[in-house]
Amino acid sequence: MQKFTVHQGLVAPMDRENVDTDAIIPKQFLKSIRKTGFGPNLFDEWRYLDHGEPGMDLGQRKPNPDFVLNQPRYAGASILLARKNFGCGSSREHAPWALDQFGFRAILAPSFADIFFNNSFKNGLLPIVLPESTIAKLFDEVFAFPGYQLTVDLERQVIIKPDGTEIAFDVQAFRRYCLLNGLDDIGLTLRHKDKIKAFEAERLATKPWLAHQMAS
Repeated sequence: MQKFTVHQGLVAPMDRENVDTDAIIPKQFLKSIRKTGFGPNLFDEWRYLDHGEPGMDLGQRKPNPDFVLNQPRYAGASILLARKNFGCGSSREHAPWALDQFGFRAILAPSFADIFFNNSFKNGLLPIVLPESTIAKLFDEVFAFPGYQLTVDLERQVIIKPDGTEIAFDVQAFRRYCLLNGLDDIGLTLRHKDKIKAFEAERLATKPWLAHQMAS
């Protein structure tokens, strides 16, 4: 998992409440058993005027010119500004995968759906909860100033605005540790691989019949 320490990026405003995971990555794209390739279909039903299916040539599809991520001023955005209850709906982990693979590193919102919130941390995506009034002010600034960027400093737990003003945020200590060190659940386990190997070797030495059972 990619580490998250300090990130500076262009901000894109998703000015909708209750954005659900089926909007983030529609159900027809969940057929893949791989963990990659979801970025091109992020917000597929909003980004395109035609219906999308897996394997379609994106170059032949019709982009929706009114959708925020299709507007040139937000091209390459890596910080998503959202309204309350972002990521509601089904529990699909593909939603943070798609956001991350599209290029987003952080999402700022007044609130998130619990499962999406947890899945984001497990996949290197930083969801930041801010007061609704703060989010509203950020929306005003993003709309007013093309090229609006923010710096997200996870080490200090502050967001730095273009004028140098800082907005404090809070991330639970264990989640912060995992993001700063790029550790997902597998990475956390592999920190103890030597102890795991030693335990397995000792167990087989004291209970050799397990070797036969494991082989079968």
